[in-house]
Amino acid sequence: MRNGQDNAVGSPPKFRDGRNSRQKARAAGLDPDCWYVVEHDNGIKKGQVKEVVFWGTSIALYRGEDGQLAAVHNRCPHRQIKLSKGVVQNCKLHCMYHGWTFDREGWLVDYSHDSFGKPLLKKQLRTYPVQVRYGFIWLFPGDPEKAVAHPIPEIPELEGDNPWASVPIDFTWDAHHSMIIDNVCDFAHAFLHRKYRPFTDAKLRHYESDDNRVYLTYDTFMGGGRISGMFVDRKRVNTKFIEICYEYPYQWSNTGGSIKHWCFLLPINERRTRVFFLFYFDAFKIPATSLKMPQKLTQFVLRVSNSLLFKPLLSEDGIALEAEQHAYDHHWDEPPIELNPAVPLFQQLTVQKWENYLARTEVQTVKGPKQAVG
Repeated sequence: MRNGQDNAVGSPPKFRDGRNSRQKARAAGLDPDCWYVVEHDNGIKKGQVKEVVFWGTSIALYRGEDGQLAAVHNRCPHRQIKLSKGVVQNCKLHCMYHGWTFDREGWLVDYSHDSFGKPLLKKQLRTYPVQVRYGFIWLFPGDPEKAVAHPIPEIPELEGDNPWASVPIDFTWDAHHSMIIDNVCDFAHAFLHRKYRPFTDAKLRHYESDDNRVYLTYDTFMGGGRISGMFVDRKRVNTKFIEICYEYPYQWSNTGGSIKHWCFLLPINERRTRVFFLFYFDAFKIPATSLKMPQKLTQFVLRVSNSLLFKPLLSEDGIALEAEQHAYDHHWDEPPIELNPAVPLFQQLTVQKWENYLARTEVQTVKGPKQAVG
């Protein structure tokens, strides 16, 4: 409580005005010069267009009738209407209003009302590099010339002739992306998951950081749930230890070299984030036996677990994170209290990366115009 009031005065500070790493982290964006998951590959059918938003920038993502994806700035230059409200015909995107037509390179190629005379313009929308990998659609919202130098993370277990069983799941939470990183990396909140018990008795064993990541390990008991524990082969897999890494801007974990996950964040704005999780497993054991479960059966169990375990478990995190965002909006000026020494490192990395990006854009502005975030 400050000055006899329960709430801090005013709104949370903007990035430049933050007085500590937490305040700055809660206002920071994510560097657009990286690849971001924006949708599931099966989430956009042929002839369909959807809006995706990266840090306030609206992008029209569509799939042509040939199955190829394209992404363009989501605004028709005629009346400024979102192109995601339009239609896809063949491999071109048509504005819903007058039918102005754009190809995959963003060029305005046709007008439906040219009896009035074609506009004296050659208009090209901004386009974005797009790839499909690991069942996700990835988009590069920054400088397209940097897309090759900043590759999509490699997940070798999901490639080759015998990929591991995997299950994706996503949520859209009303919380800043830095809060989500704190949540998925900090194992001090086992109380929240006392029903499902994904981890218990966590003790931070080691942590370190550099310019690109924060790496930590916990001694903990993984997969202790009444049902989930039946499928974990504890004789083959060390489930008393976990590696976790905030490898900016992504997060991953590894339990015993057999239970792994990635977390990919899509920052929509300062208070809203879409979160994509990808869990993948070497194999389960057949309950009440020591037999390794076949890959196809493991995949089936994972699909069932998606609605019975993963979704309700992670929904608990979403409820807590949205409550934290609401609390921060009202009590942002309270002094930070962190018992886990790794949490400030997550925030410092987020702040430093955003400061680096802002510095690059300032230099770019001085040198001359170039493609920007939006």
